[in-house]
Amino acid sequence: MKIRPAVVDDAEALTDLHLDVWEEAYAGLIPDEILTDRRAQRAARVDRWRTNLGTSPIANLVVEADEPGLLLGFASSGPARDEDPGLPPLELSALYVRTERYGTGLGHELLQSAIGDSAAYLWVLDGNQRATAFYERQGFRFDGETKTDPVGTELRMVRG
Repeated sequence: MKIRPAVVDDAEALTDLHLDVWEEAYAGLIPDEILTDRRAQRAARVDRWRTNLGTSPIANLVVEADEPGLLLGFASSGPARDEDPGLPPLELSALYVRTERYGTGLGHELLQSAIGDSAAYLWVLDGNQRATAFYERQGFRFDGETKTDPVGTELRMVRG
C-alpha cells in the first residue's frame, strides 16, 4: 500500500472509491436519494475527476492497495475556497478511507501526507461523529460557522 498523487488514469477507480466511501460514511446521515443519484451519475463523475485531476489547483492524493487498481482512500487539499480573511489559506476539502480501514491509522497517514501539521480548515457534515472525533484528535476545532447545502448542514473546523 502506498500514498501517491492521483493521476488522470485514476479517474475511474477514484470515482468508484468516492461513491463507495460516501455511501459508507453518510448512510443514515443524508437522504438515500442523494446517494442513489450520485451512483446514477457515475459516467459524469468519471469525466469530472479526469478534468479536475488534469487542471485543478487542488492536490489529490490516493492510497493504492497492493492489488492493482484498488484504491483504499483519498484526500484533497488546496487553496482556501472560502473568502474569510481569518481562515488559514489551506483547505482540506476531502479525506476518506474505506470502512475496512477505519481505525488502522490510514486516515492519519493520509492527512499527514495531504497537509502535514499546517494550519488548515475543513467542513464536516453535522452528525458525522466519527469524522468529527478524528479531526478533533488532529487538532481541529469548530469555529461556529455553518453552511447548508443539499446534503445537509456542514460545520467548519479550523486548526492553527
